[in-house]
Amino acid sequence: MTVTESNVTESNSFRRTGEASYAESPLHPRRTSRRIMVGPVPVGGGAPISVQSMTNTLTADVNATLRQIGELAQAGCDIVRVAVPSQDDADALPAIVAKSPIPVIADIHFQSKYVFQAIDAGCAAVRVNPGNIRKFDEVGPSICKAATDAGISLRIGVNAGSLDKTLYAKYGGPTPEALVASALKEAHMFEDVGFHDFKISVKHHDVITMVQTYRLLASKGDWPLHLGVTEAGPAWQGTIKSCLAFGALLAEGIGDTIRVSLSAPPVEEVKVGCKLLEYMGLRRRKFDIISCPSCGRAQVDVIQLANAVTEGLKGVTAPIRVAVMGCIVNGPGEAREADLGVASGNGKGQIFIKGKVVETVPEDRIVETLLTRAQDIAAQMEADGTATPDAAASGATGPVVIPIQFPNHVGRAGHAGRAA
Repeated sequence: MTVTESNVTESNSFRRTGEASYAESPLHPRRTSRRIMVGPVPVGGGAPISVQSMTNTLTADVNATLRQIGELAQAGCDIVRVAVPSQDDADALPAIVAKSPIPVIADIHFQSKYVFQAIDAGCAAVRVNPGNIRKFDEVGPSICKAATDAGISLRIGVNAGSLDKTLYAKYGGPTPEALVASALKEAHMFEDVGFHDFKISVKHHDVITMVQTYRLLASKGDWPLHLGVTEAGPAWQGTIKSCLAFGALLAEGIGDTIRVSLSAPPVEEVKVGCKLLEYMGLRRRKFDIISCPSCGRAQVDVIQLANAVTEGLKGVTAPIRVAVMGCIVNGPGEAREADLGVASGNGKGQIFIKGKVVETVPEDRIVETLLTRAQDIAAQMEADGTATPDAAASGATGPVVIPIQFPNHVGRAGHAGRAA
């Protein structure tokens, strides 16, 4: 599906998010890739990098799944994926798609019939793992035709754990060369039948292997790339792995959409992904806190102070930077560089705004003073139009949405060539 000026129309189906000015990395030119659409969200072709996550509810539980999707959207998620391992899950898709505030991708393994059902349900895209779908060589062309008729995109998902046995044996395991060979085989399978609206992921749990694999794949063609470290681990470990891998690739201009995979609540994946893009200069910065490490010079409990301020300002979306410093070595300088700061010591704190000391308060009033001042500054930013109030109101920080007019499809339930 090619997006042109003639078929772009305004729509209220999805929130409008993000800014095109954050599409280009300040570190390296973006890799040239073709653009696909996931519902109204553009992926590739220079579009801002989107953040994805996946629900961990039972998809058949429509209310629970929609509640979680709402939480993800509020945290800044742009695209959500739901698992479809059973017929009950597939049957729930129409109700989920109808009420989801962000585009829904159906995650399909093994049963190709669920792919067609997901398309009929109105899903914005379908993730398929050809290595797991029975007789994919036979059913693949029918999937491509159904996706084309419905005007949706697909994602080819290659994982180390589901690598074709022949390729595993040929390359001696899930090496970068093996994973890329698998992805190329599947990409050519789609392209041979004239289907080009797909993105590719080639995930591995090892950071170095993952980076090498995406670099190699990026050199082979212009497909939009979905970055992910699969089975990254618990929150602290998975965050480190994802930031290392994504940081390396994004710094080279590689990557069009990301999913941080954590053994943690999905909303934590979104928080990490959004902050990662903020710190890479690829998403508008929201609230940020600068705080010094705890050391023997500190005359206040910096850890407690920083945690209290962070918790108190967690709902702030204005791009306010707050410095919480514990001693006179770096404190005054850092506090002056921030929008708001405190340099603490001798049982008191000097409060700075834009480099000027505005008041000195007792230690037990530092937190409440910072929170009050921060809220005032954030409100002023919104009043001045520097806090993008539309985005703040929706919790949205993601890519520019390009609403498009989909054609009306008649008889979509009758796709030929379906296989069980």
